[in-house]
Amino acid sequence: MVGGLFLHLRENLNFLRKNIAINDNVLHTAHEFGVVKVVSCLSTCIFPDKTTYPIDETMIHNGPPHPSNSGYAHAKRMVDVYNRACFQQYGRKYTAIIPTNIFGPYDNFNLDDAHVLPALVHKTFTAKRDGTALEVCGSGRGLRQFIYSLDLARLYLWVLREYDEVDPIILSVGEDEEITIKDVVDAIVEAYEFTGPVIYDTSKSDGQLKKTASNAKLRRYHPDFVFTDFKKAIKETCDWFAANYESARK
Repeated sequence: MVGGLFLHLRENLNFLRKNIAINDNVLHTAHEFGVVKVVSCLSTCIFPDKTTYPIDETMIHNGPPHPSNSGYAHAKRMVDVYNRACFQQYGRKYTAIIPTNIFGPYDNFNLDDAHVLPALVHKTFTAKRDGTALEVCGSGRGLRQFIYSLDLARLYLWVLREYDEVDPIILSVGEDEEITIKDVVDAIVEAYEFTGPVIYDTSKSDGQLKKTASNAKLRRYHPDFVFTDFKKAIKETCDWFAANYESARK
């Protein structure tokens, strides 16, 4: 069960309960049926709110997560706890990836529940269509690393086939590719050739302002991986949403 910032703020308990149930159902059933490897998907929001940067795979349990998504973060941390216990007790090589913010075609573009980038894609599309201003929640100062869904899929398969640790691995672009939400807005505005006004509603929360992740471990294992250029990936995502507006999740 996943969602954007404002859904997390409304339903922290639901995120905790449902994801803990999913963890146990999926991983225990996999063990019962003799599955030898499972790769689960975590999130950088599971890391401590008060921490040093960049964050890495050793820091997951060093303190409480940001209160805005504490239910989800605690539940997802338990996947790592489960994987380690399952290896200790049964020798299962169950592991987890930790991607940064994912975006791309077929995402959830719902304006109430989506993550920030697909929500902005939807908002910009409709603002251009309707000739209205583009309204952005927050100041645009928040910093994030984004990974294109097609890049993540390629890395996910690599982890399944070649990564042999129980310890999780961060899948992300480098620290130097961290950008502001305003940078994201500007890229989407450029992709849609939107010329209307852009208004930042600073009465709305920015969420966690920074959660810079290190991809040093990924680079040690897979130094030759090439990520898709961000603006190219944004353009492909915007074009997909425009072409599939009627059937897209929104």
